[in-house]
Amino acid sequence: MSSPPPLSSPRSPSVTAFDPRAFRQTLGAFATGIAVVAAEAADGTLIGMTMSSFNSVSLDPPLVLFSVARSALSLPALRTAAAYGISVLAHDQQDLSGRFARAQGEKWSGVDHLRGHGGAPLLAGAAAHLECVPHAIHDGGDHEVFIARVVAHRSAAAEPLIFHAGRYRTLAAVAG
Repeated sequence: MSSPPPLSSPRSPSVTAFDPRAFRQTLGAFATGIAVVAAEAADGTLIGMTMSSFNSVSLDPPLVLFSVARSALSLPALRTAAAYGISVLAHDQQDLSGRFARAQGEKWSGVDHLRGHGGAPLLAGAAAHLECVPHAIHDGGDHEVFIARVVAHRSAAAEPLIFHAGRYRTLAAVAG
């Protein structure tokens, strides 16, 4: 059995510069589900964005988090939204992941959705829905970290859409 390669860090004397691309590749080793966070803007416009930066924070109170790049066009609307709808995408919703990953365009045109708490949109056919209200927003470097309190939730018996190493993946059954 061979030893793992040495770890590098921004403080390591052997590393002269921190490589953001290599860092992103390292983070890609962590498999994630894909969620679409959506809201209704103050002017009534529906906004939504694909993200893999979604996690649970607390069971009591029920809190989740997601992070949004400071450069995101929908960031101002998310900061002031009264509610968020989080749709955890199912394995057959890769097209929706791509659609909501785009910065602009008619994301909602022809997309089947329902309205949750506070009018926040939820995508039909998702593996899970979480209806949330704002709890806190924190500095996260080039992102803002949103913490939301879950007010309602439900899940379906659907396989989730998985992202790993820059590609969509499927789950494999483990013999046990």
